[in-house]
Amino acid sequence: MTDKEIVQKLIDRDNRVTQAFFFKHCKLLFLSIIRNTFDYQVDYDEFVNELYIHLMEDDAHRLRTFNFSSSLYGWLKMVAIYYFLVEKNHDKLIDNESKEPLTKKDEPNVTQDSLISKEDFKRLLAAMPNRRYAFVLEKLILEDMATEELAAEMRITVANLYNIKKRAILQLTQVAVNDIKYYNKQ
Repeated sequence: MTDKEIVQKLIDRDNRVTQAFFFKHCKLLFLSIIRNTFDYQVDYDEFVNELYIHLMEDDAHRLRTFNFSSSLYGWLKMVAIYYFLVEKNHDKLIDNESKEPLTKKDEPNVTQDSLISKEDFKRLLAAMPNRRYAFVLEKLILEDMATEELAAEMRITVANLYNIKKRAILQLTQVAVNDIKYYNKQ
């Protein structure tokens, strides 16, 4: 597939091409950028999500500015580095405009449930592959830490916490589903 075809498929939001491009073809490039740009661990999915949002803003305006005078990968490398080092404070990956509260006040908190439920929750957190996600859920749910306090401790924005929590809950859900399957087999 040519660069022109790839760009058009990305603009058209072709899921298959978008997934293959960002998570297969660009993976080594992006891992190199992450390694050389950030002095802390950055989740690959978070990096791609942030860059994708940047490229697709205003009806894919930035992506449409690619003029094919260089390779798509070379252009994307420059866009990514410029975005994370200059346009954005790279110590605060990822922004999110969501105003949804991180915890719902009307839902019972895990810390209010029985000790058994709390221990089950801790066991599921320990089974999560992404330790950062588990850390966020533990602090927000088990320790009932204030959102602003946790964001400050992690040196990220509160908006970033929304994205991290969302991904953490998805990962926790998958761990729980796998846990149920495991116990049903026994």
